[in-house]
Amino acid sequence: MTDLIIATNNPNKAREFKEMLEPHGFHIKTLADFPNIPPIKETGTTFEENATIKAKTVVDVTGQPALADDSGLLVPAINNEPGVYSARYAGDHDDAANNQKLLSRLAGKKDRSAIFRSCLVLLKPNGAKLVVNGDIHGEIINELRGQGGFGYDPLFYVPQFNKTMGEMTDAQKNAISHRGRATQKLVDQIDAWWQAN
Repeated sequence: MTDLIIATNNPNKAREFKEMLEPHGFHIKTLADFPNIPPIKETGTTFEENATIKAKTVVDVTGQPALADDSGLLVPAINNEPGVYSARYAGDHDDAANNQKLLSRLAGKKDRSAIFRSCLVLLKPNGAKLVVNGDIHGEIINELRGQGGFGYDPLFYVPQFNKTMGEMTDAQKNAISHRGRATQKLVDQIDAWWQAN
């Protein structure tokens, strides 16, 4: 097993990565295992910039490979908000407040289309960097549905499954989510990349 630090304190993200990466020979650790890592300021203006900041901070402190995700919701009708500010749209990691603000911003809008986007950055101590992205398209409904997932999942409706992300099981969500798709791209490339770098 190869140790890989996921640059997150979010237990939901950590669980998703563990479920998807441990079968491929990685022993997953998180920021919770490294209390000496300082708080990471996400000052980037793109998902890739923020993910790189997180991964580089972890690599610099631990000297071990790190994987960072930055992801969020893009809603074209409101200028692709909340974007990189998805987790702190109305309050830092306050899902209820963030969802309420999103619904308020979309009041009266006919276009409810939305994209969940995830950018993963894998960084080694030698500076080698692998970047992959994953998207899923859906629409924002008017009320929360489902007890699963987190963040905007209960509002993000995926027409081909006739469910919100909040109504899906972890396995269903991982198979089709933006993070699941990005992680699958990572898994497809990681062995060859790891050996070459």
